[in-house]
Amino acid sequence: MRHLVTGLTATCAVAAAALAPVVIAPAAQGAAPAAASPSARAALLAAARTDSARTASALKLGSGERLVVKDVVRDADGSEHVRYDRTFDGLRVIGGDLVAHQDRAGAVSGVSWNATGKVAVASTTPTVSAAAALGKAATQGLRSAAAPQGELVVYAEGAKPVLAYDVVTEGVRADQTPSRLHTIVDAHSGRTLTSWDDIEQGTGKGIFVGTVTLGTTLSGSTYQMKDSRGNTATDLKGATSGTGTLFTDADDVWGNGSYTDRASAAVDAFYGAQKTYDFYNTVLGRAGVFNTGKGVPSRVHYGNNYVNAFWDGQQMTYGDGSGNTHPLVELDVAGHEMSHGVTENTAGLQYTGDAGGLNEATSDIFGTAVEWYANNPNDVPDYLIGELININGNGTPLRYMDQPSKDGASKDCWSSSLGGLDPHYSSGPLNHWFYLASEGSGAKTINGVSYNSPTCNGSSVTPVGRDKAEKIWYRALSTYLTSTSNYAAARNAAIKAAKDLYPTDTTTCANIAASFSAIAVPAGTETCGTTGGGGGGTGTNLLANPGFESGAVSWTGSTGPITNDTGRPAHTGTWKLWLGGNGTTTTESEQQTVTVPSTGTPTLSFWIRTDTAESGTTAYDTMKVQVVSGTTTTTLATFSNASANSTYTQRSYSLASFAGKSVTVKFLMNEDSSLQTSFVVDDTSVAS
Repeated sequence: MRHLVTGLTATCAVAAAALAPVVIAPAAQGAAPAAASPSARAALLAAARTDSARTASALKLGSGERLVVKDVVRDADGSEHVRYDRTFDGLRVIGGDLVAHQDRAGAVSGVSWNATGKVAVASTTPTVSAAAALGKAATQGLRSAAAPQGELVVYAEGAKPVLAYDVVTEGVRADQTPSRLHTIVDAHSGRTLTSWDDIEQGTGKGIFVGTVTLGTTLSGSTYQMKDSRGNTATDLKGATSGTGTLFTDADDVWGNGSYTDRASAAVDAFYGAQKTYDFYNTVLGRAGVFNTGKGVPSRVHYGNNYVNAFWDGQQMTYGDGSGNTHPLVELDVAGHEMSHGVTENTAGLQYTGDAGGLNEATSDIFGTAVEWYANNPNDVPDYLIGELININGNGTPLRYMDQPSKDGASKDCWSSSLGGLDPHYSSGPLNHWFYLASEGSGAKTINGVSYNSPTCNGSSVTPVGRDKAEKIWYRALSTYLTSTSNYAAARNAAIKAAKDLYPTDTTTCANIAASFSAIAVPAGTETCGTTGGGGGGTGTNLLANPGFESGAVSWTGSTGPITNDTGRPAHTGTWKLWLGGNGTTTTESEQQTVTVPSTGTPTLSFWIRTDTAESGTTAYDTMKVQVVSGTTTTTLATFSNASANSTYTQRSYSLASFAGKSVTVKFLMNEDSSLQTSFVVDDTSVAS
């Protein structure tokens, strides 16, 4: 049975405010974050821009690299997470985004790199002409298209950075869906490297919010579908582009409940916009969903029965290019589409590979969260996507979060082949994770809906609850993920976020990790026993960048030993401290200063493996583990070729004699003139 709006009582509002991105601030454990005021946010952004050169130096970026501030997240303890894009010799870098994590004193304590983190190219002069690159423009499925436009860029999302053209083709597909296709063309070989569409697409039809109260604006004697925060609903009247006409009404009672009445569709659209705004503002502390005037719209496509639903700056526009009279604006679908704008202005997850699946699932997660937040009796909250629109004609939803494979195409479990799927189907594992984290595994009935969520590893998952799962995923998205993050990065980011938000609740972290294991995402570099994500976590490890996954950040010494070179394995992750291995007379060291706890049993620990080409029992090559306090250097241990062990073992040493002191932890290697010895150190810790 179809239920539509039959009437609307509106609350008038006359003030208007532009939407703005926000700064979140995790406060007390489990507390809702507080949103920053526009003036406070502007000050943070300005300060980050002023400080960008110092940050670039701390990250050891090359002379041609410049950081461009995109967003700032400030935590309650004063630490900050600054999201940057990059340029190289003035060229925009695709894949150069990163997040610098800074402690309350402004020192860089960690970094979340995208891809390899490297952006330098040997030359910025192309050997392929711009005209030749434009000839490579993707036009797949486009019924009509404007002339392609090209820009010379550095493409840094592959194995190594390359000079390339970003060729953009805007047009309309055969079913009237707008499209904005990117084609990346190597500027030296002319080879097409990759392509993607900025405009995410979904499917569905229907309107079901019932009689609701909206905030509108009285202008003269006419009411406008515009609220006090600047949200508007406009009518494209069958077009697929343009600004549309603002919906207006004489008596502030909107819609007659008919599918053929465009104002009824607008009620659902506007209601969805307001509930989405309120959810992000109230629950996640995001004062507005998007950057004002920020550009790429997020649309929803319904085959030949669709409504374009996208945000462009602060304006949501609905149009019906096919002339169909059944617009789709169910609450979770509306929240889904608007959440694409949140993703665009935080991690910027690309719509391809694993990142595309994470992008789609993020919108499903927050669309579902908006539905639970609204708690509308005509659209009872559940873990089904688009369950009221009956797109399949048999009463089934678009997607199932408890067991995504029930839709016949989505995957329940992560695998290495997942990135080759349509993002709507590769989203399945993260949707599955969210359900497991929220409600746990097994059969149960919630709000009258029966669920049965099996796990990929046969485990039983204990939930953390939907409220925690929402906040943890939002912090992972806004603070740690980058544009090409994969499922492994998602697991690491969520564990970091759990430790940031719930630092004394080890059970929450463990269950978040268990939920990722339950969708077959392997354990990564971040565990519940290590520090949080840099600047926001309050774990026990006092060393910054303890596993070297941020490169040389927070460590000082020789150039080169901190590496992701595959010649020696890391204990976890891909980066490690590799001292020696030269086979010539060499001295190398890395060190970090830390204040030893004055209570408990302060201990230095690390994992080490040693391999050598030397033979016999003479110590030709050595690595010393030292503590420097003032002018005194204490050697805690000495490793050598004579005690080589190519299996990682953990070593721990008491720091009790340095309790309460600021000391420098140092790894010092001396290698003689021939035959290499490699001392590989990883996952360091100073803790009490």
